[in-house]
Amino acid sequence: MIPKYLEKDDVLYLVAPSFGCTTSPYKERMEASIPVLKELGYDVIEGKNIYKCKGIASSNTPRSRAKEIMDAFKSNASAVISVGGGELMDQILEYINFDVIKANPKWYVGFSDNTHLTYTITTICDINTIYGAHANAFYKLEFTSLDTHRMLLGEKEFIGYKKWQYEPYDEENPFAEYHFDKKTEAISYNFVKETGRLIGGCLDCLVGLCGTKYDKTKDYIKRHKDEGVIFFFEACDLNSIGVVRALTQLKYAGWFDDVKAFVVGRNLQFYDESFGLSIKDAYLNVLSSFKKPIILDAPFGHLKPTLPIMCGGLAEIKYVGKNIKIKYLE
Repeated sequence: MIPKYLEKDDVLYLVAPSFGCTTSPYKERMEASIPVLKELGYDVIEGKNIYKCKGIASSNTPRSRAKEIMDAFKSNASAVISVGGGELMDQILEYINFDVIKANPKWYVGFSDNTHLTYTITTICDINTIYGAHANAFYKLEFTSLDTHRMLLGEKEFIGYKKWQYEPYDEENPFAEYHFDKKTEAISYNFVKETGRLIGGCLDCLVGLCGTKYDKTKDYIKRHKDEGVIFFFEACDLNSIGVVRALTQLKYAGWFDDVKAFVVGRNLQFYDESFGLSIKDAYLNVLSSFKKPIILDAPFGHLKPTLPIMCGGLAEIKYVGKNIKIKYLE
């Protein structure tokens, strides 16, 4: 199911299911982003946790963070947008009522730790979500924030960014310009053009969901067997050996048995070579055994800028000039 695309005067509900915006540069960026969202024509509801840090590595207790999510889905908002990623979003799942979310479909937007909802809402409720810009990125409409907004408006075609940056941002200047000095050089392994439903997210989070009662991956793939599924991945903390372990677990769980193709973004540990194994070879170590088309180093992930991806979206992906083009078909 595709939630209603945004229109002028729609309501956006900002939530903090993982970290709150309490430190620089996130606090300053969040404060600057809200006026921009209002200038775009939206009413904004600020969840009570977005500027808090009361929980363990999180904005508040798991129950409080989950209540904020549920309040957002029960509200008149058209989109629920997370203000940030973090570490322990998995702890809210036991307090999430997916039946309520299914009865009140709306866009959920988030990245990284938000995989715990972008992935589960899609695979459990069959509602499309957006693995894209956090609310604190909207202080400037460019790259990820611009394309996330375009996706929320219903635009269908997205092209990967030509350049990216490995070095972290200037933490002393919340609004410092990025310096995209590396060329996108995605690598194709028999991937030319593939069509299917996109599911995936941050591998660190996906492996934690695997095998739990919130893992409905095989059910989702079975429901959409006629269209087929394309998995997309990237990772935050996992080094190359961690990638192999995580993918091996998903392989043993049967997640990839009926998958059409794989699209892999840029890990934060992009240059890691633990035990002499590169990140690229770590993915190939497991995924190549399925003999399906693969793209590596696609222009999304924890290294900016990151192309937003519609989880659950039926899409055509083309590999063009060491980059990707995505066209959503619904």
